[in-house]
Amino acid sequence: MELFLKYPNEVQLELLHFLLDTAKNTELGKQYDFSSIHNYETFAERVPIRSYEDYESMIERSRHGENNIFWPTNIKWFAKSSGTTSAKSKFIPVSQESLEDCHFAAGKDLLCMYLNNNENSKLFTGKSLRLGGSKELYKENGTYFGDLSAIIIDNMPFWADFSSTPSSEVSLMSDWEIKMKAIVIETVLENVTSLAGVPSWMLVLLNQVLETTGKEQLFEIWNNLEVYFHGGVSFDPYRDQYKKILPRHSFKYYEIYNASEGFFAIQDRNDSSELLLMLDYGIFYEFIPMDTYGSEEEKVIPLSDVEVGKNYAVIITTNAGLWRYKIGDTVRFTSINPYRIKVSGRTKHHINVFGEELIIENAEEALKRTSKETNCEIVEYTAAPIFMNGKEKGAHEWMIEFKKRPDCITQFTHILDQHLQNVNSDYEAKRYNNTTLNMLTVREARQNLFYDWLKQKDKLGGQHKIPRLSNTRVYVEELLELNKKVDSFYS
Repeated sequence: MELFLKYPNEVQLELLHFLLDTAKNTELGKQYDFSSIHNYETFAERVPIRSYEDYESMIERSRHGENNIFWPTNIKWFAKSSGTTSAKSKFIPVSQESLEDCHFAAGKDLLCMYLNNNENSKLFTGKSLRLGGSKELYKENGTYFGDLSAIIIDNMPFWADFSSTPSSEVSLMSDWEIKMKAIVIETVLENVTSLAGVPSWMLVLLNQVLETTGKEQLFEIWNNLEVYFHGGVSFDPYRDQYKKILPRHSFKYYEIYNASEGFFAIQDRNDSSELLLMLDYGIFYEFIPMDTYGSEEEKVIPLSDVEVGKNYAVIITTNAGLWRYKIGDTVRFTSINPYRIKVSGRTKHHINVFGEELIIENAEEALKRTSKETNCEIVEYTAAPIFMNGKEKGAHEWMIEFKKRPDCITQFTHILDQHLQNVNSDYEAKRYNNTTLNMLTVREARQNLFYDWLKQKDKLGGQHKIPRLSNTRVYVEELLELNKKVDSFYS
């Protein structure tokens, strides 16, 4: 780590040359003549930016047992990912190199950084409660696919089971609701010292633990609990709910930024929301400034050219054979010495129908401020545009499920609108005198609406996420229809 902290751009460039040299005799390497690429400029000029759809045919061939297409070593594992709630599944290649030099290396580094910052930690006197994906691995044509967490659990050394709970057998159960009950039964008697998993689903599990045991907070069950390692979705909407069930000031939260495509960044300091970009995991980074994304002026820049405070789409080249691949996430740099980031959203998950360019980071900051002012708690939310109709101006429609509802929805709506204007000048300009946008609308979701919606789509647990913002009304229309149904699947 000291090496890439001191020489970040040199480490990245050396890594790019290593990846090109390693894959020069693959089908893709010969197509773009990797062996004659000796600098970043030639690489950027010759190799095109790709999305999953551009890769799909090659990945399908690889899944059917063909080798040496985009990476020289045999790829046996494919992480099945839906990205969000779309029905279409993606199969992301996971090579032996990416498993060991990226995912496993990151797990070790995360623990090392945490222990380095907390010398009196008793982490290893107990077990880590891990909440992974809800699917086992499936074999097809000699290759395997499933959730990334299932692949990682399947490849862990046998001794790793001794420091984790629940057992691999329970962790890999496919029925989410049966699995949750099994996890509660298996973990309440353990000495749990840490938690690891996606905040939304971990909260569901922890509330079930409290309900089953009749306790009010988790330290009554696990007195030695000291840290929660979380990632996958923004923690901000859940922070206050976690503080209620984990009321100790000494309890730590450590954020990670990983995906099926790789492990990218780790919180390296206590009580910090910034993530250190890890530059030696076999991933070469490039970025597209979001103010040019998708336009004719779109430009791609290397890490050395990024600026603090700007919003970028992330492009990766990896040791699993993804070359200049759009992962669909956006980040904002908070520091360039060292390179630290905050995940700001998704390239597809924003609302920009009226030129307002509302991103997830804006939405969650405005919701946090509004919740504090109106003394309410939010479970889940999504938002979509209300399109212009005749002379009627457009607006935004928010579907919000409250754990503790505000005293007055109208007041909540006005305060949320004001805070959105405070955090986003483009939204403010469109709202000025109702120039383009009318006041937003808030629809109150019934209890468990979002849970039921995901269940209906067979997307409970694992890495499945609620799409927070959308340029279409597809998600919100489905939720509005389901919201009319009083009987919850969950009850």
